[in-house]
Order: sequence, then C-alpha cells, then structure tokens
Amino acid sequence: MNLRALAAQTLTPVIREGKSLTPLFDVALAKLDNKERGLFQQLCFGCLRQFHQLQAISQKLLDKPLRNKDSDVFALLLLGLYQLIHLRTPDHAAISETVSATRQLKKPWASRLINGALRNFVRQRAEIEQQLADSAEYRFSHPQWLVDSLQEAWPEHYDAILEANNQQAPVCLRVNKTLCDLTQLQSDLQVQCQPLKYSADGLRLLESAEIPTLAGFAQGHFSVQDEAAQLAAQLLDLQPGQRVLDACAAPGGKSCHILEKEPNIAELLCIELEKARIPRIVENIERLGLKAPHRIVQAAAEDLHSWWDNTPFQRILLDAPCSATGVIRRHPDIKLLRQPGDLAKLSVLQGHILKTLWHTLAPGGLLVYATCSVLPAENELIIEAFLHQHSDARHLLITADWGETRPFGRQLFPQVGGHDGFYYACLQKAGA
Repeated sequence: MNLRALAAQTLTPVIREGKSLTPLFDVALAKLDNKERGLFQQLCFGCLRQFHQLQAISQKLLDKPLRNKDSDVFALLLLGLYQLIHLRTPDHAAISETVSATRQLKKPWASRLINGALRNFVRQRAEIEQQLADSAEYRFSHPQWLVDSLQEAWPEHYDAILEANNQQAPVCLRVNKTLCDLTQLQSDLQVQCQPLKYSADGLRLLESAEIPTLAGFAQGHFSVQDEAAQLAAQLLDLQPGQRVLDACAAPGGKSCHILEKEPNIAELLCIELEKARIPRIVENIERLGLKAPHRIVQAAAEDLHSWWDNTPFQRILLDAPCSATGVIRRHPDIKLLRQPGDLAKLSVLQGHILKTLWHTLAPGGLLVYATCSVLPAENELIIEAFLHQHSDARHLLITADWGETRPFGRQLFPQVGGHDGFYYACLQKAGA
C-alpha cells in the first residue's frame, strides 16, 4: 500500500474521532517492511506534531472545510504539506506520491483537490506564511487553549516548552543493576551513547537503533525509560523490608525500577485500572528477571475495598492520571485529544486518589506524587490543597540539581535533547 495512504488511514480516527494514535499506529506498522517503517513513523508522528500549523495552512488552501466523512482526504492533505515543509522530499515527488494515495483511499475525485492545494502552497508559500505570522496556533503548532495555559503558568518558559514539544524525544535506557552495571552496559551496547545527567541509572542513545536487537535486551540488562521517569524510584528512598505500593502502575517501568533499586523489599503491590495494560507489566518484570516479592492487581487505586488488606505501606508511588502535557513530543496526539475541560476533571480525580491512598500509608511513611504534566493545576496546586486538609502530612523539600523548585514539589520542563516534562512532590506522614 502507498505509505501516504496508510498514514492517512492511520491518522483519520485520531483527527475525526479523538482516538489514541498508539494502537492504530502499531496495527499499521505490522503491515510494513522494516525499510518502510522509519518513513511511516516520521509521517504519522511528524504530521501530528505539526498538526495545528498544517491545519492553519490548509484553511488558506481550501475554499471550504472538507466533510467529516472525508477526514482521510484532509489527513492526506496535511501529510502532503508536512512533506513539503518539514521533509527533504523534492516538491514534485511529495506532490506526486500524495496525489497517488487518493486512489488507494478509493477517492479518485480528491486527486485534483490535493494536487491543486499542494501546488498552490508551493507557489504561494511566502504569502501564506506571512498571513499566518500572528497566529499562535500556526507559530507554535499547539491548540490555542494550551498555548494560553502554558503562557499563564510559565511566562518565562512557555516558548521553550512549546519548542521542545515539537521535537523528537531522545531514547533513554535504564540499566537493570541486579544483572549489570552502567559501565558494562555502555560497553556491551556497541552504539554511541552517554550517561544521563540527572539519573545515575541511565544512558541516552546518540544514534538510532532497533531496541530489541541491542545486546542485553533479551537478557533483561536494560529497559527503555525517559530520564525524568527514572527519578521516581530514587525519590522513594527505598529500604529493605518495606512494603511498597505503585498505584497506576502500567506499563510497569517505575515498578521494575523499584524492584531493581531495592531487591530486598518485603513486597511491591502494583495497582492498574486497565486490564489490557497488565500483561505489559508482567512482560517487563519477567524479561528483567526480577525476583523480589511483588503482586499485580487490577483495580481502581481509589477503590480501597477492592484491593487493600489494611496492612499499611512504608512507601507509595502515586504516578497520577494526568493530561500528559509533559510528554507531548512522545505522544503528539495529545494536542488533539486533550480539551480545556479535561483539566478540572483530572484535578478532581488526582486529589481524590491522593486523599484515598494517604489512608494506606504507615506513620512515618513516604508518598511520592508524580505526573507527566507541566500544568500547576495538576501538580503543585493539588499538593497545596492536600496539605491544607491534612495536618498529618509534611511536605519534604526535594534538594536536586534538576528541574525548578516550586513552593510545593519540583517541576521539570521538557528539554530539547533531554528529559521529558515531569512533576514530583514528596509527602511524609506524621508518626513513628
């Protein structure tokens, strides 16, 4: 199948129905040869990264919006524009291949529309770009509400956050120190890499590689995990004999890091709401050969009656459900899927889960609250409200050389070539 047609079919449910890209992308990728996969990924992810820019341009090229049932044609037009602006594909080749894709979509009538729109863009590009110069959606390729939210929250950082969101994220690995050390892993990989700046357990790849084919992957010597996410286990200050809870555990990266960091814990309990995501946790633990006592339970973290046995935990990691605005570069469909009203709903859920899990924490125990969000409504404001309501909770200052110190917790912004956007706060319960 024409790669552009397959990409358009993959993006259509994201654009038209607000579906997540990942499962659609994985199904489509399985249909392709290895040599085609790189360009296909670039087309799908790149088009969504630049969606709002491309959409703004398309509005200058179309006499009227395409009908909802022709969302695949709209996706194809965006893919054509993406190639002309962001790839090195010669203009004539990009236009020709994109026009050809209309026949594979069984919409030959669209050939003339796509051909005319793309050729008009090539001729009028400077004029169109000038007309759109004052549009924030065009300049930053983010929805206006998110640009406004970031500018209000981080007036000194918002433009850097938006720029980082539009870049491809680096690939970071976390060494499994129960089987290997960082120096040995770096030697065994035989690809260019360097130690991470803030995590002592990781490497950043400096060249592209097929992860499953790297030396040590099948043997469980490492996992793929961003540097910001690797900081969670470090903040937990794990000790032998502790009972540990990982709430909202899938896909299991932080759970595995906990088991690697302290193999002599009494037990790790992993809670995950979505049944379909549990096998991924199991697969990761098994591949890494982690033997520390652990259990995985399907449940809502806030529904204590369905999973808690009234035995307290000395450590809790709450990686709360959030807007994921700190990992947009890895999941560019977030720009389309998130809506302004989502934040209020998420903040209510986050506060509810935190209050509920606090009952399960032992006196003197530590709870680490984490999100992959850069919006204060999901982060420091949640912690501030919680502390006002719980006299037995003490906020612990995180002393670190990463991120930005906030009145409550510490905020990391996504960095070009560096870590994702993340938030952490540490809370200790009064008592023993």
